[in-house]
Order: sequence, then structure tokens, then C-alpha cells
Amino acid sequence: MHLTFIDKINIFDQYMKFADHYFVLTKTGSQANGSISFIFSQTKQNTMKRIIYLSIFLIIGLTGNSQPPEQIDPHYYAVPMKIPIFLSGNFAELRPNHFHGGIDIKTQGKSGLPVYAAADGMVSRISISASGYGNALYIDHPNGTTTVYGHLLSFSPKISEYIRKIQYEKETFAIDQKVPADSLFVKKGEQIAKSGNSGSSAGPHLHFEIRRTKEQIMLNPLLFNMPVTDKTKPVIQALMVYPASGDAGVSGKQQPQRFETILIGSSYQLKNNQPILVSGKVGFGLQAIDLLDGSLNKCGIYSLKLSIDNELIYSFTMDDFLLEESKYINSHIDYEQAARTGRRLYRTWLEPGNKLSIYNIAEKRGIFKATDGKTHQVKYEIADTYGNATSLSFKIQSKETAFTAPEPKGELFKFNRNNHIRNDDIEFNIPEGALYSDIDFQYEKLPGNPKFYSSVFKLHNSYTPLHFACPLRIKAVNLPEKLQSKVMLAQVDPVSGKIYSATGKYVDGWVEGNIRLLGNYALAVDTVAPKIVPLSITEKKTLTETNRIRFTITDNLSGIETVRGTIDGKWVLFEYDLKNKLISYTFDKERFQFGKSHELILEVTDFKDNKSTYKAKFYK
Repeated sequence: MHLTFIDKINIFDQYMKFADHYFVLTKTGSQANGSISFIFSQTKQNTMKRIIYLSIFLIIGLTGNSQPPEQIDPHYYAVPMKIPIFLSGNFAELRPNHFHGGIDIKTQGKSGLPVYAAADGMVSRISISASGYGNALYIDHPNGTTTVYGHLLSFSPKISEYIRKIQYEKETFAIDQKVPADSLFVKKGEQIAKSGNSGSSAGPHLHFEIRRTKEQIMLNPLLFNMPVTDKTKPVIQALMVYPASGDAGVSGKQQPQRFETILIGSSYQLKNNQPILVSGKVGFGLQAIDLLDGSLNKCGIYSLKLSIDNELIYSFTMDDFLLEESKYINSHIDYEQAARTGRRLYRTWLEPGNKLSIYNIAEKRGIFKATDGKTHQVKYEIADTYGNATSLSFKIQSKETAFTAPEPKGELFKFNRNNHIRNDDIEFNIPEGALYSDIDFQYEKLPGNPKFYSSVFKLHNSYTPLHFACPLRIKAVNLPEKLQSKVMLAQVDPVSGKIYSATGKYVDGWVEGNIRLLGNYALAVDTVAPKIVPLSITEKKTLTETNRIRFTITDNLSGIETVRGTIDGKWVLFEYDLKNKLISYTFDKERFQFGKSHELILEVTDFKDNKSTYKAKFYK
């Protein structure tokens, strides 16, 4: 392999782009090796660093043609941890509002274990947040993929130094930083972080992803030689049968019906092993989970097939999915069941607004028309990534439709058009694409409450999902001018009356914002400042026995927007753990002067600009 440096390429040159740099690829004779020319797109600073990194490409066997992501070697990635691999979550598992984009590796119930780069690459993004992935690292690789490492406790020294400097420059804890291509190189097996429990994590683990970088397609890491032992079959817990049209019925009713299952040998049948009486168009749903060896966690299934009379009418396989399509999970599942009971069922028939591209077959959208008076054999087959499989077989008895469609109670809102409500009190719009199916939208103006500055407006119900946030405006009633900056849209629980902030701002007599959930809404105000409780500091305390200053912070309604701490007038980095309502500052040897008295000022502000301040002098 020969390496040269050039300043331009010819129009017929074959080249590969990696990050912000281009490599010209040419073959020599019939050999697989050839020459690679590196083009400097900027100045020639960091030349040695770039040459060193290019040598990594040569070592891993880059040839005359770049390898597209579709042809990834299953052995390309190393395991990111050097411990026995057990999972608490698998790929495409059903999560609230999204598919799980990777695997969750158990870390023996503790934080602080080494995390290693899965392959040679460049750090392309560093994200730090009080929620979500918490401390997360993104590494781009020469094969066109990105690996992601989430919920980390900390980064390696060189990465930590890089991002800490930027946090202090911007005076912010939360950051989503793109990293220039020639800044942070890592090699396969290099320690890049320590595992943790940061962000929206329910316990210590490593969240690990593999993505196709350009398309942001999430790839199933279990297809890449991960050393996971799994000989346990998935479990089928229940069947749901749904009337899929207004005149359809199941077991003599026009509502979905649930049927429990029982394991007989290696497969399942219904507990009441009798044919299910159906009429008209019906769809089916399955409550199923996957279990893995050495773990009690309930994971998602890898593949599903639904056949009627040996004809395949619906199937999916979770090899990958587009990140931008993840929200369609709310149509992939029975959203109402999840909202009402917490159970997540696979809806194995497609709503017209479901644009997920994971389905292999969806004949007639998975809907069966039961009008011929015959008995039909139905079979589900499900499997996990390692080929452990099981099935559920049952019969349905078809009969002619005997029901009439119920009279509508509201207004027809169609999934493929703009829908709106406009009157003197409220303006609400559901744009095309926000619904997955047509709905009988029910709107009602309900009596107000003395604590609200509007009536309560029923916008259908919270059991119907929205694919994206929709604009809502409510007219303010008797709102004092001094409270205009404190008012917000508030979702009102129809049973308990408890309110939840839906944000929003006051504009010319109205409060406007975007809501992600349907349900009951009114206008409420937040005038209460966040609460600050010190855990490790008091006035004039000597802090020689601790390396941190810690507080709990809480807010009653709108939520905490900013945390700002200074010591002796200089900004210091307070890290925020939202789930535990904790903030902490670790004394920084490079930025803190020891052996003297100091003054701490901590300011915590919510989204309605209510602010609390804590001050204390201390010695350290």
C-alpha cells in the first residue's frame, strides 16, 4: 500500500469521504492493494496526527473500494466491556415513544467499570444531559458506522479534558458538542469511559448502539458477534382481537377482546381453546416478551410472523430501523392498552398513518375480512435474535356482519388532512400526519376551576397518540398583567385534577404552545420558585473531608430550566442528575484555589423565571 498527499482530485478519480476528509482510491494492476492519497481540506496543522490515523486505516485493510455499511463484517466490532455480557435490554425493545436503539449491557450492579472503543475511529459527538443518555459518546468509524456509548459515569482523561474546557467556556453543564474530525482519535480496545447510571437510566448499565452514520439507521448489535448466551425462548402472554371497522365484532362485542394463553409443550394455545367468533374486518395483537439467559429482564422480540390458513399476512424482523421513524412505535403497539394498563402489545395490523419501514409483509395491512361463515386457522410465530422460537395457534369462526357502526359522538378528524378547532376560547390544530388513523374527535368545554385562568377543554382523550406536537392556543380569562409571564398550558388529569406543565407563553391575550398529548387542558400559573436543599455545606463550614458540594433541587410545576453556581464570582460546573434531583460540584484542582475561604452562590431558575438563591461561605 502506497500513501501520497495531494491537493486536488481529478474528475474521474474514485474517492471515499470519512468525516470531513477525502481519500482518493486507485488500484494497481489486479492486486487488491493500491495507493491512497489524502487531501488536506484545511491547513496542514495536525499533519502528524492525520498521518498516524491514516495508518490505522491501512492496518485494518482498506482496499481499492470502500465498504458500504450494508457489507459490514460481523466481526468488525470488539465487545465494549471486558466482563461476561448479560443484557438488561435488547435491540428494538418497546419503550415509551421509541424503539430501543441498542443493547443495555449489565455492569454487575455498579458504576465505574472500563468501557472500550468497539473499533478504530474518531469521536464525533459528546453529549452531556441530566436526562436521556446522560453522559454519551459517539465514535465514527471508517466503515461508515457510528458506535454510541450511553449513561456513562465519566469519560477518559483526554475526552474529559476536551469537553470540560468547552463546558467552562460556555458556562453550561448540558451540552451536545460536535467534535471536529481531527480532534479525538481512538483505537479499537482503547478505554474511552467508565460505565455509569447517568441520564434517564434505571440502574447501572452501558447503553451500546451501532448506527449507519449517514442514514442514521440503527443496527442490531446482536448481529455483530456479541458474546451473549441465549437459549431461552420468547414468551407469549396474551392475544388481542380488534374490530377494525365500525360494523365489525369480536365474541359478540364491538370492543377489542383479550384472550389469555397457556404453554403446551413448546408452543402456546388459548386457555379457552375454542374458536373465536369474529365478524367483519378484524385485526390481531400479541403480548409477547423475550427472556435471555442469566437475566430476569423482559426484552423485545426479534421477529414475528402472522399467518391465516397458512398464508402469511404480516411479518417484521428487527435487523435495523430508521432513527427518524422511531416515534411510529405508538402505532406499532396498542397505544391505548399501554396508556391504560402499562401492557405493551404488538399491533399486528397496520393503521393507515403508520409509515414504519420494518415490515416484510403486510398483506391487506394485516386485516382479515371475516364474512364467509368458515373456520380459519391462525398462527403466530415469534423468535429472538439467536433463533429461539415459539408459536401460538388458534381458530377463528367467521360469520356475516351483524353490527351497525355506532353513531359518531364528535367530529371526524382524518389522519391524512389538517384538522382544527377554532372558536372564541380555543384554537387547536392537528396537522396531516399527526394521527395514525381517522378518529371521532370529541371536544368539550368543561367548567373551570378557581386556580385556572380559563375553562378546562377536553381535547379527545390521552389514549390516542399524536406522532408529533400540535399547536394549541387558549384564551386567557381574568389573568392579571403581573402573571402574564407565569402562565402556561397545563394538562389536567380528568380523575385526580392534578396538573402537569405543557409549557406555552402569553401572546396578546392568548397562551400558545405545542402539546404532545391529547387530553384535558387549561391555563395555570407557576409563581413558586424551585427549592434548594444543601446536603454537604452550611454557612462557614470547613469542607476538608469532602471533595464535592451537593444539593437536592426540586420544582413544583414548570420544571427546572437553569442551574448556575459560582465560587468567588467564577462559574463552576454543577452536574445535574434529574432522576435523583441532585446537583453536585466536584472541586477542580485546575480551577479551584485550595487553602482559603470562599463564597458559593447557587441560583436555580424554573421555566417561568422563578428563581431561588443559596449563599454560603466555606473553607477549603
